[in-house]
Amino acid sequence: MCGRYVSTPRPQDLAQLFHANESLSTKALAPNWNVAPTDDVWAVLERTPRDDDGAPPARELRPLRWGLVPSWAKEPKIGARMINARVESVHEKPVFRRAFVKRRCLLPADGFYERVPGTDPATGKARKQPYFIHPEDEQVMALAGLYEYWRDPAVAQDDDPAAWLMTCTIITTEATDAAGHVHPRMPPALTEDHYEDTVELLDQATDPPLDAAVEPPPARSHHRLH
Repeated sequence: MCGRYVSTPRPQDLAQLFHANESLSTKALAPNWNVAPTDDVWAVLERTPRDDDGAPPARELRPLRWGLVPSWAKEPKIGARMINARVESVHEKPVFRRAFVKRRCLLPADGFYERVPGTDPATGKARKQPYFIHPEDEQVMALAGLYEYWRDPAVAQDDDPAAWLMTCTIITTEATDAAGHVHPRMPPALTEDHYEDTVELLDQATDPPLDAAVEPPPARSHHRLH
């Protein structure tokens, strides 16, 4: 799984890298070396105009909250448990099914953390050893994800920005590269050579296998953190 990751690039640099417009949102996200569930994170997605004016979709960089809240949820706290979605079953689980078909996104990251059970050599006590997994060439990686809208019933007006919460989850798959030495699951991240094709495939309002959008993975390395 992916329970923590790093995201430090400036939004201006991410917008340029992904050929996206920066969101009109006034929320600014600082560099974060320990992104945690329910934190706001940068996402790249294709937004279709709400009104049918014939305008093409616009690619957008905007902040979303990490931890997907399905539209039918009674309250948003369910999102804290929905930070990852398994690629093998994402198309059939009710919490992710609609987002899988219509709302896919990319989540920029420097790398991600995995924690492996181990023993503290100084004390002999059990502890989890953190590893940082990142591209060998230090490029920005893009984690494949899904996003969803949740309507807060406590807010009366639909056009009130507070009425809508946008959240996301990270897709995970079986670890096949260096990450597999640390944890059996990994987010299938891409680097710049794959961004364009993947954004288009992730945005299709159909149900192609997500595996086609996230393979092959780039070369990655990992190192222990003390």
